[in-house]
Amino acid sequence: MNSVLVSAPSNIALIKYMGKIEGSGNKPTNGSLSYTLENLKTFVRLTAIEGAQDQWKALVREDLEPLNLSEKGQQRFLKHLQTLKDKWGIQKSFLVESANNFPSDCGLASSASSFAALTLAAAEMFQAMNPQPWGTDKKTLSELSRQGSGSSCRSLFSPWVLWQHEYAEPMGLEMKDMHHIVVVVEDSKKEVSSSEAHKLVTTSPKFVGRPERAEIRLKDLVHALRFNDWHMARQIVWDEFIDMHRLFETSTPAFSYMTDGSKAVLEDCQKFWNRWQDGPLVTMDAGANVHMLFRNDQKKSFAEYREHFAKSFKVLAFEGVKSDVH
Repeated sequence: MNSVLVSAPSNIALIKYMGKIEGSGNKPTNGSLSYTLENLKTFVRLTAIEGAQDQWKALVREDLEPLNLSEKGQQRFLKHLQTLKDKWGIQKSFLVESANNFPSDCGLASSASSFAALTLAAAEMFQAMNPQPWGTDKKTLSELSRQGSGSSCRSLFSPWVLWQHEYAEPMGLEMKDMHHIVVVVEDSKKEVSSSEAHKLVTTSPKFVGRPERAEIRLKDLVHALRFNDWHMARQIVWDEFIDMHRLFETSTPAFSYMTDGSKAVLEDCQKFWNRWQDGPLVTMDAGANVHMLFRNDQKKSFAEYREHFAKSFKVLAFEGVKSDVH
């Protein structure tokens, strides 16, 4: 096997991973719950090459976004590849080609899908070269992926995923096949990376009690989803992402991902909810863009939100497994 091509999806956390245990290899300060975004994918091709060094270049394909990884980004990616090579005892060098079908470095969790895809590609390639008894175990691969990018450990499972310690695992919640909208308020590269944000949030006075707040919300959200209490679930998810963004805004130095566009989208979401007393779960990641998850029976509402926000913003809208870009 000279080359493998693998893809992995992004995910959106409804209870957030924000804050790492220092020196732990990206272990989180609190548990998180995510929904896997099957339509937002990173593709990684791994090819064995001659020479002493691994290399990276963008994967060029008509259906993928152009990608220009910084030198720092390339080294981080290749460092993870080296970790995986060491784990399998692989000496050969490889060319890594990667790209997404969605914008990167703007708060759409491209790091999660990228490192998950690299981990899966390496596992497929290395198992053929030097098989290991744990080499196809999803929890082991999740733990390995976490060491490259914390949230990537959740992208190895679907649809609902719980991550509390070393690895993520699927969570059995009945609600599936949710419709997904991303209102792309900003698709340029973030000034503060997610890795930097993890460090800075611990300087916020609001970080005191943050892990405990998140754990309570995690327990409450799982309960609400299990018992179909959509109103409660929606409020918990909203409070959680606002809590995270308040950490950003009160850290030292303070920073913010939320733009005027973000605030306008959130205000409209709140108005729609007040009018209909129903709507999507609304959340934001470490970026300006706004995610919305709709129940399977909210197809009409999904179409109305998509049409409304597409008047002012780029909207990525995914109904089941079918995708649509405006």
